[in-house]
Amino acid sequence: MTSSLIRGRARHAKGNIRVRVAHAVLGVVVGAGWLVLPVMTAGGDDPVPVAPAGGVASAAAPRQDGTSGADLIMPLVAVGAAGVLAGYGYLRRTRRARTRTTPATVSVQPPVPAPAESERQARAALVLADDCVRTSREELSFVSRRFGPPETEPFERAVRAAQTELTAAFAIWRRYEEGVPEDPAARRQALVGVAGRCAEAGRRLDAAAPDLDGLRGLERGVGEALEVAEARFRELTARTATAHVTLAGLHDRYTPLAVGSVTGYVEQAKDRLVFATSHLNQARQADDAEDAARAARQLRAAEGAVAQAGILVGGVERLRGRLGQAAALVPAALTGAEARIAAARTGQVRSLAAGELHARLAHADGVLAAVRDELTKGAYDPLDALRRIARAVARLEVGLPGVLDTAELLVAREAVDGAEDFVAVHRGAVGAQARARLAEAVRALGSGDVQRADRVARQARELAERDVRAHGNPYAGTDSEAAGLAGAILGGVLLAEEPDAGPPTSFGGPETRARRRLG
Repeated sequence: MTSSLIRGRARHAKGNIRVRVAHAVLGVVVGAGWLVLPVMTAGGDDPVPVAPAGGVASAAAPRQDGTSGADLIMPLVAVGAAGVLAGYGYLRRTRRARTRTTPATVSVQPPVPAPAESERQARAALVLADDCVRTSREELSFVSRRFGPPETEPFERAVRAAQTELTAAFAIWRRYEEGVPEDPAARRQALVGVAGRCAEAGRRLDAAAPDLDGLRGLERGVGEALEVAEARFRELTARTATAHVTLAGLHDRYTPLAVGSVTGYVEQAKDRLVFATSHLNQARQADDAEDAARAARQLRAAEGAVAQAGILVGGVERLRGRLGQAAALVPAALTGAEARIAAARTGQVRSLAAGELHARLAHADGVLAAVRDELTKGAYDPLDALRRIARAVARLEVGLPGVLDTAELLVAREAVDGAEDFVAVHRGAVGAQARARLAEAVRALGSGDVQRADRVARQARELAERDVRAHGNPYAGTDSEAAGLAGAILGGVLLAEEPDAGPPTSFGGPETRARRRLG
């Protein structure tokens, strides 16, 4: 039906062209006839009236060549009209030929982007939506300190709703990466779904941003908000000093691998606080000068740096506690594992062939012996020890006793939280793949699949670290101000779009998160 319609339209267009050409030719012929007619009749034998005698001139002067100017007016008008008609038809045909699609190239559907381009757009949408959710949550933490839950609940709901959409988008993307669905058209639709979910997450945050600004009232002055940020800054300055001592103690007690996930965190926290110091001071000066827009801009930059300093210091504090819990669990985990190995040897495992069972028992014995040897040598990694014990017993398919179940959950939580912290404070460089793995680890932990959560979270951390290494640090410098600026950009506190590396990111989606621009 479509091809018939196209052919019909083509025949109609050709018919119109022939009609216009015929009209133009007819006009030319008529005009030429008018011109030739006087010439053809000029030499006839028609009687010419005799002029009356005397010196009175005739009203019309006698014709010199058999025609007059009046005789040529109508032919000239006709020829001119025909020429105008022909020219207009030509110009119209030319314009249509240039601006419309010819019948042979008419597309029923819009062009479909190449798969690589669609994937690139989906990855960019995931990163942008994830950044918006993280930034919104960070700013909301300052608002909650000042106003409390009742007034901030609408914004908490907006962040939760955006997070739900983002989680769904990551789930679609993960299945897409695994090859599900297989049909090309369905895969294109899956990418559309990823972008749509991300857009909806951003829309929810964009819709709530004006009300949050109205609640904060930074355009009326930043005095109270500045006091909240400065109080949190002072608290973190003290905690950072304590974390420095804590980290030194962890290095003395455990192996470098055990504390590797937070190595450098204290220095990065100090870096963020240096940046926050400068911008808190500038916010105070702008507020005193009644430059509300500049004061709000500087305050938001300082708040973002303070929030990330809190994440970095909190990571050190959390790891200290979990390493202590893991060390306390290792002896009980060894005892529980030995009981399970003994049960496997007495024939309680029927799902494995004798040779396979023997090999797995030998492996479990070797793991437990290695852990005991590490305990006698002093420094070791208790979280990794628990991980190895639990996995060795799980391969026997005898089930996990309560203590090993607790050990696995502890290990998985630390892996997920550690990856979450790293992405949060390096989000200016971390790409979609690492974020997707992290989202998958969070889902697995929530569903109780702790072994998968642990494994995927560590993959996410490795991918994020690779992204940071590849990104580099173009703003790095030797002085403290340059160092603070580099960390703020790497952490996504600033968007690096203006001369001073601003604007700072704010609560909101893609349309509102950068609203505190210069000018």
